Order: sequence, then structure tokens, then C-alpha cells
Amino acid sequence: MSKENKLHLIESARCKSCGLCVIACPKKTLGIGSSLNSQGYAYVTQIYPEKCVKCNICRIVCPDVAIGVIETEL
Repeated sequence: MSKENKLHLIESARCKSCGLCVIACPKKTLGIGSSLNSQGYAYVTQIYPEKCVKCNICRIVCPDVAIGVIETEL
């Protein structure tokens, strides 16, 4: 599927702000935000979403399965 059929999702409630996805992102599109989730963690956000190539490396490194790319139907 093409990049246009993919959507980048962040489940803020699951994020524990470990930063592994931020470090692993090849395009440096992610950062730890200032908003807190229900657990009291400042969760990851896409700071440069236009640069995201939807490679899904963030999902591979996330120990809490809080981030990733899914395929969508048009």
C-alpha cells in the first residue's frame, strides 16, 4: 500500500514517555510533548508530521505498543 493509505497513530494513554520512538525515528518527527496522560506521563507527539515517512519503526521499538502506523482503506 502507498503512504497515502497509511495513518500514524499515537495512543497517548499507553505512552510512558520512554523516548525510544523519538530516538529511533529516522526523520526526527517525534518529540515528548508537554501534555500529560491519565498516568501522569508527558506522552509523545508528532512535532513534524509532514516529514513522517510512515516507516513504522516507532511501533517496532515501543515497549507499550502506544504508537505506530496502520493501513486504511480509501
